Amino acid sequence: MTDPLDGIDLVVFDKDGTLIGFGTMWSDWAEELGRRLSLAVGRDVRPPLYEMLGFDPTTRDVTPHGGLAATPMARLREMTLAVLIADGVPPADAAGAVATAWHAPDPETLIQPLADLHSLLEGLRADGRQVAIATSDDREPTERTLAALGLTDLIDATVCADDGVPVKPAPDMILRLCATCGVEPARVAVVGDSPADLLMGRAAGAGLVVGVLTGVGGQADLEPLADRVIGSVEQLRTR
Repeated sequence: MTDPLDGIDLVVFDKDGTLIGFGTMWSDWAEELGRRLSLAVGRDVRPPLYEMLGFDPTTRDVTPHGGLAATPMARLREMTLAVLIADGVPPADAAGAVATAWHAPDPETLIQPLADLHSLLEGLRADGRQVAIATSDDREPTERTLAALGLTDLIDATVCADDGVPVKPAPDMILRLCATCGVEPARVAVVGDSPADLLMGRAAGAGLVVGVLTGVGGQADLEPLADRVIGSVEQLRTR
């Protein structure tokens, strides 16, 4: 059987929506943030907040091009402040509300692995490939997540949103990982659930760009940007 990763020496995964469930981590967070901000300013500011985040409170879905899909936490906080001010909250009150309401999801209690990740990563490494993570999340929760999943020792390199590298869809995260791992971009596979993941891979000149349907992107969102679209990362090593 032909190896679907033939010619690939480094596999770079997105985290949320690709390796672990997106909704379980971020839908609850969006709802709680909306509740806290509304309480802090004394009126309901959830509609404009959810519009910016790309979050549907009825279905609890996240749109692939919304703020929540692939925006670093620091930038989301800035965008949230801007939403409140645009909605008529005085700047000083808006800043106070964000300071009071802002919080991060607990990566240890909300983790939902989307596959047998230990077996997947062990298999990739047994094939002679390196494994890396490129995530829009910050480093501290990312490292806590990997540790809680027992994956730390199976990851060769990680680049996170607060590492000082331009974020997705810029190519810089992939190029940083290539430099760290000593692999040319043409021998890298980028695997992710959002258009930003795939655009990052394309911009970096990745040899293979793979979309997965376990996160924010649907078939129509990912297929135009991907070499291959799979149901989940479990299918990465099979045709």
